[in-house]
Amino acid sequence: MNNTLFLNIFRFISLIILQVFIFNNINLFGYINPNPYIIFILLYPVTANRNLFLLASFFLGLTVDFFMNTGGVHASACLVLAFFRPTILKYTFGLSYEYQTVKIADKISTERLVYLLSSILLFSTVLFTLEIFNFSFIWGILIRILFSSLLTFIICVLIIYLIKPNK
Repeated sequence: MNNTLFLNIFRFISLIILQVFIFNNINLFGYINPNPYIIFILLYPVTANRNLFLLASFFLGLTVDFFMNTGGVHASACLVLAFFRPTILKYTFGLSYEYQTVKIADKISTERLVYLLSSILLFSTVLFTLEIFNFSFIWGILIRILFSSLLTFIICVLIIYLIKPNK
C-alpha cells in the first residue's frame, strides 16, 4: 500500500466527518449550505484508476446522503462531478493536464481557481436542480447555486491552501 492510498482514505473519512457534524449544520439565510466534502473529488490524483475514482465519488455522495436523508442527490451530484472532472481539468489546464503534471494544491493560480469554481458550480447545479426538481422555483434554484457555490468555494480554498502540507 502506498502513501497516496492512505492519504485518500484519510481525506475521505475526515471530509465526511466534517461535512456531517459541522457543515450540515450551517444554513445561512435558509438557503446557503456549504459542501466542502467535494474536495475529495477535486484533489483526487489525476493518474489514479478512473473506475475506482467514480466508485469512491459515488460512495462519498451516498454516505452524505445517508446522514442527510436526501435520497441520492449528493451521490448523483458527486458522480456527475467525478465523470466530468477530466473535461474540466483539460479545459482549465490544457497541456499540463494532458502530460498529467497537474497538482491542485501547489500554489494559487488563475487556472486552479477556475478549476475549483467551475467544478463547484457544476456540482451545485446538479445538486440543487435535483433537490428542488421544480422549474417554477428557478430563481430559488439559481440563488442557492450561486450563494452555496460561493461559500463552498471560499471554504475549499481555505482548506486547500491554508491547511496544505508544507514542503
